Amino acid sequence: MPYQHILVDRDEHVAIVTLNRPERLNALNSVLWDEICEVAEEMRADDDVRAVVFTGAGRGFCSGADVTPRPENSDEAADEPSLTRDELLDEYGKIGRQALTIYKRLDKPTIAAVNGPAAGAGYSLSVACDLRTGSALTRFKTVFLERNISTDSGMSYFLPRIVGYSRALDLIYSSRWVESEEAYRIGLIDRVYPEETLVEDSIKLAKEMSAWPPVATQMAKRVLQHSMNSSLEDQLRFESQGLSISRRATNDAAESRNFRLEKRAPKFTGS
Repeated sequence: MPYQHILVDRDEHVAIVTLNRPERLNALNSVLWDEICEVAEEMRADDDVRAVVFTGAGRGFCSGADVTPRPENSDEAADEPSLTRDELLDEYGKIGRQALTIYKRLDKPTIAAVNGPAAGAGYSLSVACDLRTGSALTRFKTVFLERNISTDSGMSYFLPRIVGYSRALDLIYSSRWVESEEAYRIGLIDRVYPEETLVEDSIKLAKEMSAWPPVATQMAKRVLQHSMNSSLEDQLRFESQGLSISRRATNDAAESRNFRLEKRAPKFTGS
């Protein structure tokens, strides 16, 4: 489907989702927040998509929520529809739905190719993804306290799980820029690529992930997420369920044996 502020491309089984408001450093307005959730749902429902790469158009990934003042009769103001009653009663709101949709609903490998600054809710979007790739130009800034707000968009959940509790508080309290080298050292970035090939290399990484059996890959993500807040006993039971579901993908179960015996590349279908 067409989007106002998002571009979607396909490369084999990989979807490339580009936030496309470069004139505002891809800042999130109401429309873009909705579209991120919509495109994530579209990718989740598309069985041909096995991995998703998120990136930003222009010189940055996402500068966070768009707080630029706009005249009421401007084109940008027209982007901001009034809230329906259901939206007003939504306990998560747009910022919460972004985190839930990317992290929980989109149960396929997700990579944030952070091509420059990621701040505030844009930072949160990147850490909601499974992995983050970056270059020498990648940098992060929590920014929330500078705007007199506490963390949102899931950052309070994701950041301490990635970098640890005290380091997460350091990044939030200081609201300082974290440059690429430090980001890699503390685990905010998982792979570092040259600036000019960042997205291309991230797509290549996503293709490697998409080559595995789709059902088993999705279950691996679900099982790992479940482990974040479960006991060993509960987790072992959930692992058993995951094994059972993966093995029901009959053709892939046979293919996982046959490609090794026949010494060829696998052809997994998800069925």
